[in-house]
Amino acid sequence: MATDVGHSSPEHRHLENGLDRHQVVVLMVPLPAQGHLNQLLQLSRLIAAYNIPVYYVSTATHNRQAKLRVHGWDPLSASNVHFRELPTPEFASPPLNPNAANKFPAHLQPLFNSISQLRQPFAALLRSLSRIAAQRIVIIHDSMMSSVVQDFVSIPNAESYVFHSVSAFAIFCYFWEETEKTFTQLDDNKLRELQIPSLEDCFTEEFMELIAREHKCVGLSSGSLFNSSREFEGKFMGFIEKMSESSSQNKKHWAIGPFNPVNLTRKNEDGSRHESLKWLDKQPPKSVVFVSFGTTTSLPDEQIKNLATGLEQSEVKFIWVFRDADRGDINSVAGSDQDRIRRSCELPDEGLIEERGMILRDWAPQLEILNHSATGGFMSHCGWNSCMESISMGVPIAAWPMHSDQPRNAVLITQVLKIGITVKDWARRHEVVEAGTISMALRRLMLSEEGEEMRRRAAELGGAVRRSVEEGGVTRLEFDSFISHVRR
Repeated sequence: MATDVGHSSPEHRHLENGLDRHQVVVLMVPLPAQGHLNQLLQLSRLIAAYNIPVYYVSTATHNRQAKLRVHGWDPLSASNVHFRELPTPEFASPPLNPNAANKFPAHLQPLFNSISQLRQPFAALLRSLSRIAAQRIVIIHDSMMSSVVQDFVSIPNAESYVFHSVSAFAIFCYFWEETEKTFTQLDDNKLRELQIPSLEDCFTEEFMELIAREHKCVGLSSGSLFNSSREFEGKFMGFIEKMSESSSQNKKHWAIGPFNPVNLTRKNEDGSRHESLKWLDKQPPKSVVFVSFGTTTSLPDEQIKNLATGLEQSEVKFIWVFRDADRGDINSVAGSDQDRIRRSCELPDEGLIEERGMILRDWAPQLEILNHSATGGFMSHCGWNSCMESISMGVPIAAWPMHSDQPRNAVLITQVLKIGITVKDWARRHEVVEAGTISMALRRLMLSEEGEEMRRRAAELGGAVRRSVEEGGVTRLEFDSFISHVRR
């Protein structure tokens, strides 16, 4: 049950007792979908390290989901990260239809529609905290939660910053199209020549309506944050800043990623390690491709069969995360386990496939897998969370976008950064990728000189990104700048 924000809970008393020692308190408000939950929980860890109390605010269901799946650290052991629960609204939680022509996770729309019910409980929480906050409450919210937090404007000591859960390149593409590619301050001919994928089939009409609704409230924020680094998206951050200046918004923009930990220990505190990591220990360096398409994709049976056959034919070692998409409530699993088992039984020659690799049918420690020395490639949907984890770990990507910002992220990876190859071009999104195409892509990434060169570039970029978060690095300086700004 969610805590009544108007009563003095133990957590509330902790806040009352501790806030007089802090000038700033941060409220983190994620969209309740895994890629969004994870990014802002990881950001909570980073901000808390500056001795700033951070309150991660979501429903009980999604707070539990975020804590269960976070990689690289234990949120329960972080003394400055606290979880506040908003009442969980009722919403339908159907499974995704893997045969839908549009791969956007429309099955999550009931969840997304329900977030409007969080506005009043969040406003009550905000009013409660504002009475005891020493100086300033800083709200960092997903761009898709702008309407939920909008009542902060009535609180004198509150301000908000919008978090864009996508790449700066994706935002650049939207602005670039809005100006019909006439923005005169863009002097990079290579960028002008990029073939930016169409937004057709990236979203459903209903979700686009939701984006439009949230966009009306984004303007209330004081600035924006990106899970990115100027090490590789500096051009696009600069473009966004110039666009902001030209529109007289004069808002600040910070690239303060990667949010995920970049230095991982090999074992959990109890000494345990996931079975996939133990398997990787036995493999040669850079010999394994990690195959995962995120939490919002369920492939059709025909595509699954072709992927399985392609993995077998490639003769490349692999770890394949073969699971259905998340429901809106991951605890609502009635039928989904049986569905997963039924579909797994349709794999051709599963025993033969697993002689060369490992098939995981549940949650996998993606960050640790990407960090392992045996991992040499990542076949990915190019969700931004996955891209940032892969970039920070120096792993090249075989790009297979499904929906949302993913087609444009794939262009960033393959054409701009040149640390990946295309498995499925967005123009052919309605076609099944044949086994031969998959096999050829895997061999190109993992067994060719071209793939070795991509691995070298990815390793160099990953090293630069990891150095950027160290003392004096470009990301650390930018993070310090943001913290100084909110403590001003």
